Amino acid sequence: MVFFMRKTLCFDDVLLAPQYSDIESRTEVNLSVPGLLDHLNPIEASNKRQLTCPIVGSPMDTVMGPESAQALSSLGAFGILHRYCSIEDARKSYRETVLAGGSETNVMVAIGSTGDYLERAWELFSSGCRAFCIDVAHGHHISVKRAIEALRNKFSNNIHIMSGNVATLEAFNDLSDWGCDSIRVGVGGGSMCTTRIQTGHGIPTFQSILECASTDRPARIVADGGIRNSGDAVKALAAGADYVMLGSVLAGHKETPGEIFNNPEGSFKVFRGMASKEAQIEWRGKVGGEEGVSTFIPCKGSLRDTMENFLAGMRSGLSYSGARNIPELQRKAVFVEVSSNAVKENHPHGKK
Repeated sequence: MVFFMRKTLCFDDVLLAPQYSDIESRTEVNLSVPGLLDHLNPIEASNKRQLTCPIVGSPMDTVMGPESAQALSSLGAFGILHRYCSIEDARKSYRETVLAGGSETNVMVAIGSTGDYLERAWELFSSGCRAFCIDVAHGHHISVKRAIEALRNKFSNNIHIMSGNVATLEAFNDLSDWGCDSIRVGVGGGSMCTTRIQTGHGIPTFQSILECASTDRPARIVADGGIRNSGDAVKALAAGADYVMLGSVLAGHKETPGEIFNNPEGSFKVFRGMASKEAQIEWRGKVGGEEGVSTFIPCKGSLRDTMENFLAGMRSGLSYSGARNIPELQRKAVFVEVSSNAVKENHPHGKK
């Protein structure tokens, strides 16, 4: 038995210290990040384009569909279409997303690490897709290693491979060495995830980002889990993340998949984890261990409106550190550890 005592930090355990700023307007802040395909072989040079913000839509069936993926793409972000459907339906969803937005659409498609993942990738590649997410809960796994190697053998460096999820620097380095271009960092912190309760495993996402940011490997960090607001997103980027993945923030909008349920209390949509009983029954016909939950959330209106407000908060966040872009934020950021009482003080508390 190995017992390693160390202190770990969550998003609520820290704040960024405000610093001198000569930024006179949020419009001076640039949230641009490298595009998904900027590293590909020259044959794909026409697809290389910068993203104007670091937001990634989570591959959940109640979050990302063609309409919501296109809405994110129109803002310079990207979404990941989920993998729990037939190959033909996956191809149709991808094509529908691209056709809605034209050749500049940023979209990734999720695949598994076993079963039909290679056939699925080939069919999507043949339809024009060049970015794939190996979407599994525990990314530091032999099946993920085999899947990455098989994808590289088939497609060489003509595709972007995202994988995960991981929680440690060792795992991050391994996935990068296996051939990943970007890696989802965070285990058990998602709003609909019960992995830590069901399995006893996990590390706070903020801590995982801090540790993985010390890597000397080239893979990009995708902060995934526990990002509830623009302030958390700024903290994740300041800690070293290249992108931030959102689930609950995006759920419940008119563009997200799922029907609207009306009752006397208002209008609602389903939001659920992909390891919830409800999602497993719908997509797999059986339950293989629950590590997620399902709920109803109030409808939120336009995804674009929400994201424009979210991005405005992020730009303000960078300006408080006197940073005009994300690399400058990461150089300047000063974190302070706060007490549990700060969580109350952080929120509006003047209205009784």
